[in-house]
Amino acid sequence: MEYTNKNKYLEKVIEKYSNMIYRLALVRTKTKENAEDVYQEVFLRLSKKMPEFKSEEHEKSWLIKVTINCSKNLLNSKFLKNTEELKEEISFKTEERHEIYYAVQKLPVKYKTIVHLYYYESYKINEISKILKMKENTVKSYLARAREKLKMEAEVF
Repeated sequence: MEYTNKNKYLEKVIEKYSNMIYRLALVRTKTKENAEDVYQEVFLRLSKKMPEFKSEEHEKSWLIKVTINCSKNLLNSKFLKNTEELKEEISFKTEERHEIYYAVQKLPVKYKTIVHLYYYESYKINEISKILKMKENTVKSYLARAREKLKMEAEVF
């Protein structure tokens, strides 16, 4: 992709992918504030690097990888490890969505990411495999384990 006007390009990308980036960051970091930090960092990196993308799918994949890496960096930061998490409630349109969100939040991060990409971003297993640089069978087994954990969580309710 050619960049004739950097600001217009960034506006277009932010408009197109902002919800996806924020949702993925929220799933991985668990708080609105941390998700906002990751969100800002992702688009800051995009504006600094301005990589050449071969396609829209390449661009989207790059943004997902950067979101995952930024959230991983945030979660591993010394500052975050030395702070106490505030318990906040996020409001949803339905009680079911509320329960699903919090059930997914209880999953290990490796499962959360795959569940998010599969169910919320509609990626296929082979696409998730490429994005996360994992074998397809690993993605399948993580998804199966996540479903099993979610099923067990649902039985508790």
